[in-house]
Amino acid sequence: CEDCGKSLIGECKLHGPLIRAKDRVIPSRARLTLPHYLTLRVLELRAGNQQILGVFAKKVIQKRTQFGPYVGQLSTKLTCYDESRLVLQVLKDGGKYFLDTPNEDCGNWMMFVRLARNQEEQTLVAYQHCGEVYFTTVKPIEPHTELKVWYAADYAKFMEASAVFIKEESDVSPLPAVAKEPVDPWKCSSCRSTFATFALLESHQCINKDRV
Repeated sequence: CEDCGKSLIGECKLHGPLIRAKDRVIPSRARLTLPHYLTLRVLELRAGNQQILGVFAKKVIQKRTQFGPYVGQLSTKLTCYDESRLVLQVLKDGGKYFLDTPNEDCGNWMMFVRLARNQEEQTLVAYQHCGEVYFTTVKPIEPHTELKVWYAADYAKFMEASAVFIKEESDVSPLPAVAKEPVDPWKCSSCRSTFATFALLESHQCINKDRV
């Protein structure tokens, strides 16, 4: 205590406790990277105060606008899985790695973009280029519209997932008919759980009563 001139364990009984000043709370790395014309909205509040977030446009975003690269930690196993987000992998130095984002300080804003459930709500396409993953708009995005993503056709093959296509302009040759919604073709032979991609099945930790 500077008033008593004594070193004390705990607060000073004569002059009382110190006035504690707290540091200013700053956003995470991921939130700080959000472009000024995008915003995060809380869509759902789950147990434990867990927020389900979505990325929304604040102004019109033109078609063929590219975002990225996606920032994440390279990992051989997926440690953070969210069923509402895309699982992403990249090919680097001959190996296939997950782009893992265990927390908001390890990634950028693209980790908040939710997956598209069908081609009508899809606004972004994810693809790999030079060992990085980028998102590009496949149509103009109106204000207050949520950005939602699915794999590009070639990247879907790389991820061993189904492809979702956006309707092209009338002067472009139509794409072959595919399922409008992602399917769950990968099934665990032990517990019979199904997964959207082979990568998820591969990282699945199956513990069965009869065998591991």
